[in-house]
Amino acid sequence: MVSLPDELWSRILEIGIGNSTLTYKDLCCVSITSRLLRRLSSEHSLWNRLLSSDFPLSPSYFPSSSSSSSKSLYKLRFEIDKERKIAAHKRAILRKESQISEHSRRLHDIQKLVSQEKIKAIQTSHEFSHLLRVREASVALNVWQPEVVRGRQKQMVEQCGVPAESRIRTLEMELKLCKQQIMGLEKSHRDEKRRLDAAKKELESMKYHPLQEKKRVSGGENERIVKQKKLKNCNSLREKQYKTQ
Repeated sequence: MVSLPDELWSRILEIGIGNSTLTYKDLCCVSITSRLLRRLSSEHSLWNRLLSSDFPLSPSYFPSSSSSSSKSLYKLRFEIDKERKIAAHKRAILRKESQISEHSRRLHDIQKLVSQEKIKAIQTSHEFSHLLRVREASVALNVWQPEVVRGRQKQMVEQCGVPAESRIRTLEMELKLCKQQIMGLEKSHRDEKRRLDAAKKELESMKYHPLQEKKRVSGGENERIVKQKKLKNCNSLREKQYKTQ
């Protein structure tokens, strides 16, 4: 394969770069196969094409130096672009973490509002029940009752500072409103929780790195193996001690 003429190899590489079949990675891999391909894969024209296709920017962006080869310029631009992507990725992670914090804050606020509405509903319900008893006592005063019972009912009615009927209707409306508010807030809580969980999954996906994950799993596996060996050695020592007794 290497015995092919230099011109043919150059043409093969040119066609590969021209139709985007070969990338900079392929060109680097080709360069380590033989001295001939290493020399041919470093040709200025090949890297100049890659430079134009992978980083289609104005020539003024790159350092103007006659001693700088297209391969060196490509490497420089690649490193700059790599740093830019890393910085953009970090900014995206920070934005996602900020978004998660905002979702958590909203969840806390909604939970607080739900608790307040539930307390309000309980208080309204207690007052509503009390006024129902007052209304029943007021009706019972119109019929004969034992004096002790009648006295308690009269005292209950007199202690009520507002007309029971009108207040009962008001409390009924307040209870309905509280229930509607609680239902709406609980729905908002579910929606916000769903958004929070989705944002956490997105952040986990953004932070995921196959190599780091492999190291973590490998480290955990090594730790497990070490523990098993220690346990095995400990059991062996106990058996020896038991036999010597």
